[in-house]
Amino acid sequence: MKIEEIKKVLSGFTLFRDLNDYELTKITDIAIVREWKKNSHVFLQGDPLENVYFIYHGKIKIYKSDVSGKEQIVNIMKKGDMFPHVGFFRKGDYPAYSEVLEQSTLIAIPISKFENVLIENPELCIKVFKVLGEKIVDLQNRLEEQILNNTYEQIVKLLIRLAKNHGKKKEDGTILLKSEFTNKDLANMIGTTRETISRTLTKMKKDELIEVDEDGNMILDIEILMEEIHLI
Repeated sequence: MKIEEIKKVLSGFTLFRDLNDYELTKITDIAIVREWKKNSHVFLQGDPLENVYFIYHGKIKIYKSDVSGKEQIVNIMKKGDMFPHVGFFRKGDYPAYSEVLEQSTLIAIPISKFENVLIENPELCIKVFKVLGEKIVDLQNRLEEQILNNTYEQIVKLLIRLAKNHGKKKEDGTILLKSEFTNKDLANMIGTTRETISRTLTKMKKDELIEVDEDGNMILDIEILMEEIHLI
């Protein structure tokens, strides 16, 4: 990927969107572009925290694993996302695993070099804090869901979030969510069991809250799901 192309790609990220050409060139000069194969890992939990990654193409699963090997999915990252968000302000090790779900092109920015750019461009710090602030709000909302909502409510809210972040809007206003997430994946996102997910989705189909096409893709109406939450 040529320098100008890297610059164009980075300018599309929220973090760099308002930078002028000179500032963006500073970032591009330290950027490294790499291809990652499906099922490989960008980094492992506990690896030295060295780079922050920006997804140009592909999909990345961020997850944690406890001593017993139980997986907890933190997030599914796609084109236009950066990870890990704590990278620029945290020393030590990567706090989670990052698995490549489909062949991906990532732009890596070494943290040590980026810190020097921040020192030279203080206004960029404000933009970084803004992005981190939005991420913190999202994590707070998800934590609140786990504390205050029962499992059924958590599953409904998870489907709404996945529809907004990964779904494709159809002409009739419904959202097509491709069958890329298994019941186990969904369970790992909210800390429940695969059986609970399966039973709940079956019930939701029976109650006509969701549809599933012949390819196993879910068809969701966010307004109907939102009403379901409010009625509980």
